[in-house]
Amino acid sequence: MNYQIINSLINKFDPELAHSLAIQFLKNIYIPIFSSKDDEILKINVLGKKFSNPVGLAAGFDKNAEVYDKMLALGFGFAEVGTITPKAQEGNLKPRVFRLNEDEAIINRLGFPNEGLHKIKSRVESKKVEGILGINIGPNKDSVSRIDDYVECFKNFHNLCSYICINISSPNTENLRNFHDQENLKKLLSEILQIKKILDSKTPVVLKISPDINDGDINIICKNILEFNLDGLVLTNTSIKLRENLVSDKKNEVGGLSGTPINETSNLIIKKFFKIIKNKIPIIGVGGVSSGATAYEKIRAGASLLQLYTGLVYKGPFIVKTIKNELAKLLKKDGFSSLQEAVGVDSE
Repeated sequence: MNYQIINSLINKFDPELAHSLAIQFLKNIYIPIFSSKDDEILKINVLGKKFSNPVGLAAGFDKNAEVYDKMLALGFGFAEVGTITPKAQEGNLKPRVFRLNEDEAIINRLGFPNEGLHKIKSRVESKKVEGILGINIGPNKDSVSRIDDYVECFKNFHNLCSYICINISSPNTENLRNFHDQENLKKLLSEILQIKKILDSKTPVVLKISPDINDGDINIICKNILEFNLDGLVLTNTSIKLRENLVSDKKNEVGGLSGTPINETSNLIIKKFFKIIKNKIPIIGVGGVSSGATAYEKIRAGASLLQLYTGLVYKGPFIVKTIKNELAKLLKKDGFSSLQEAVGVDSE
């Protein structure tokens, strides 16, 4: 049975129920049969780590760190779990996830539902999985101090992962994107890096950015991340815009848009950031990656690594192998001897 048939059956379920069923399936299946050795051209050293390939699982799929080991076994070069908050929370009211099949997109307004840092920390400690793991952290909806929430999560996870991702860009937690403002961002980064220094932590810190920003925001963010010597950027999260060309009758649902419609905007944001930061700070490109061609676009725009989630929903688990094979062929076709050589060639 091919994935198109399976996907047509999945479409009959509520999207959130379908996702829960997928997580349970992955938890109980042996996966290494799907994995294969990566082409040498896809190797890249980023964030002080050696990645066998640049294709990663985006945060949001494995919110509670239940199946990241299985996703790595599927062939992902790395996996990012979360968003994790200090206290467990249900998130926003349902329904809150909508599949826009005609647009190969998803709109969600989840609001960081997760089991909380203590339960998830225990799970990560018990797994002891080999591979590159990122942990995405955020504040609780009812938090008194959101900065304190980020710090608490960092303290608990910094020694259990390959990098920490600070999520300031979800549109589904009220006013979270205020951290894009200069003073708020400076205060947040200052507190995070201060606790990192106190803990003598060597864990890289990356920042996840909204696609719904202007050039002034980009300049402010670049100034801050260069000043604080941040380790990386994730570009970009979901968008509350970009609805005008959608055809699905669900296009006006409130929430963040992901998938194919966000691809061009994500690429443009990546190019703009890369022009300023060049190779000083690596970029993880997210938004609309669903093929080797879309992955290659992001690499050429300035991304050193990639992430996907919505593409996985629409194309199925074999998309990882397909993207890697197609990307390797495209790199070789254009005469590159390594992935690194292609990073940012289209940013000028």
